[in-house]
Amino acid sequence: MTQPTPFLAEVKEAVTPRATLLVAGVLALSLLFITSYVGALHDPKPKDVPVGVVAPPAVAAQAVDRLAGLPDSPLDPRALPDAKTARAQILNRDIDGALVIDPAGTRDTLLVASGGGKVLALTLQTLFADLERTQHRTLRTVDVIPADPQDANGLTSFYLVVGWCVGGYLCASIMTISSGARRPTPRRTLIRLLAMAVAAAVAGLGGALIVGPILGALPGSLPALWGLGALTVFAVGAATLAFQSLIGLAGIGLAILIVVILGNPSAGGALPPPLLPPFWKDIGPALPPGAGTWAARSIAYFRGNDSAGSLLVMSAWAVGGVAVALLAATLRGRDRDRPESAATP
Repeated sequence: MTQPTPFLAEVKEAVTPRATLLVAGVLALSLLFITSYVGALHDPKPKDVPVGVVAPPAVAAQAVDRLAGLPDSPLDPRALPDAKTARAQILNRDIDGALVIDPAGTRDTLLVASGGGKVLALTLQTLFADLERTQHRTLRTVDVIPADPQDANGLTSFYLVVGWCVGGYLCASIMTISSGARRPTPRRTLIRLLAMAVAAAVAGLGGALIVGPILGALPGSLPALWGLGALTVFAVGAATLAFQSLIGLAGIGLAILIVVILGNPSAGGALPPPLLPPFWKDIGPALPPGAGTWAARSIAYFRGNDSAGSLLVMSAWAVGGVAVALLAATLRGRDRDRPESAATP
């Protein structure tokens, strides 16, 4: 008669030490997910939002001082010579809005750009309306760069980039997982990077077509969005392959940590950067979701202005991912070959 297996032995067989570590890692990622998203999005407050003030010099100086002295520093005001200059700076993404003061009347005009984020435009409108009320003045709001009517809450750019990022790390992860326990060699890594480039070109074109001609949810140049999409998918995929070359399958978790847990809430999608807390506001532009979202909005609504920095960030992720993945595969190959050559004599 077979003796029953002790309970603790069954526990060890059912939940191996490796499974325990993986579950602990997943639980840690889930708690970090909650912390990051809630920490970034639960209490939006404007901080140092760049705005212009158009008025005669003496009036403009007083208004700038008054706005700069508001509690908690919600605005970063600067005097501008005229409304034309204010509109040009909004288009160039130098400022997020401008107050045009009418010294001869009691009604001023606020210029905003909901294409850069509807939440930010509404926040500026509410803030300036309250300030004007305290001065016994009224406010008229003009949206100089409106979001597309099909672009609900100005989030299409963010969702588009998130989809590209997900495609990047999932494609890279599948290529690694499908090979089993085989270590990446330089040749195998190069083949995966080339396959990643092909997948990136397809995903970039598909995403641009979906939000553009198919759904009409986002304006802007189709080739420019295609190029941004291909760069985004490849950058995230190359970085994921690099992480996996360095630390194995745990690299997938690192990619999720950087792209999803840290990158998405800091991307400026749900809340534009001026409304994010300091930590998320600082890291967002350096991560693929934030750089991609900024560039996508620039292409869609601002004629591509001020997108060079974001494209350089994305290119750095792509080049760095390729270099690290190939270097790690080469070094691992040398380590694997060393015992064999030592055993030959």
